[in-house]
Amino acid sequence: MKTYNIKIKTKTKKYTIVIGHNIIKSISSILKKHNIFFRKCLIVIDKNIPSKFKSTLIKNLKTNKKFIYKFNPSEKNKSYKSVDQIHKFLFNKRFNREDCVISFGGGITGDVVGFASSTFKRGIKFINIPSTLLSQVDSSIGGKTGINNNFGKNLIGSFYQPELVISDIKILKSLPKREIVCGYAEILKSSLIDNYKNFYFLDKNFKNIIQLESPFIEKALINSCKLKKTIVEKDEVEKNLRKVLNLGHTFAHAYESSLNFSNKLNHGEAVILGIKNAIKFSNIKNILSNKKFKLINSHIEKITSIKNLSKLFKKKDINKIINFMKSDKKNKSNKINIILIKDFGKIKTDFQINSDKLKKFLLSELNN
Repeated sequence: MKTYNIKIKTKTKKYTIVIGHNIIKSISSILKKHNIFFRKCLIVIDKNIPSKFKSTLIKNLKTNKKFIYKFNPSEKNKSYKSVDQIHKFLFNKRFNREDCVISFGGGITGDVVGFASSTFKRGIKFINIPSTLLSQVDSSIGGKTGINNNFGKNLIGSFYQPELVISDIKILKSLPKREIVCGYAEILKSSLIDNYKNFYFLDKNFKNIIQLESPFIEKALINSCKLKKTIVEKDEVEKNLRKVLNLGHTFAHAYESSLNFSNKLNHGEAVILGIKNAIKFSNIKNILSNKKFKLINSHIEKITSIKNLSKLFKKKDINKIINFMKSDKKNKSNKINIILIKDFGKIKTDFQINSDKLKKFLLSELNN
């Protein structure tokens, strides 16, 4: 596969997503091609990245001064403390806004480093090199940064677009299957938001994509990136249209928060459960037809590694889940806002429900 460039133009910045195989080794030429220059650079590296990829990046990045900061990515480390530690490092090394911070890692690393970059002296150059499927197809694109707190997931953050995103498909081969499934959750979500054609491609080629086979993984990745580009360019700061990208996420974030961000359920797995809940609720409310519900649900059931809600929660946990849903940033009233689906490419972003009715639904899901 030759290098593929997706250009994004928002109200605040123009930048490119560069997608290809084994392109990290060409980082200096990629930066030069896109007119990105800096004197000093901090590379924040996810500790889970294999040594050979770390070495390739460090060796091939040509700059006057480069510093390495190792980061342990976990939802618990997606915190003020982590951001403060990065800030202190930057201040101690006398970085300024013309210098650069590079995130080399998954979605958590990108969110933390992006937020730290957006708030250091009101904004330092930021480059994202996503290393997981989930971050390549979703979290590295669009400028959302964020950290967690006791009230829930991603409730503190900013919109801060990167200078550049470099997605190297080769690194995906180093990921465990669980991480690939997590990334697939966002690919599936994108197809539901986009159109039936993209969903049909996933349904027909599910095994090929999960196994990262060419050209299937490339097409799935590029389709997801193109969809997000279209949405972000129209609604950079999630005033309206961009809310469609939260399909399944109101449920997902509440599940993750209720489990205290434990390893029992990571973000992609929670998103799949959330999508399953969203299509079921859409069907119950006669928003999504029986035929479309069965089609999407049967596809989700192909993902056999996903646990049922009953394996993760008990009835006594429902109130905690509801409380986290009440803190969701999409809410505009005392009711809970959830994103539902009417059809492929037709998402309902303004459905509001009181907590008692939602509790009844979740209890019924526990029994299934």
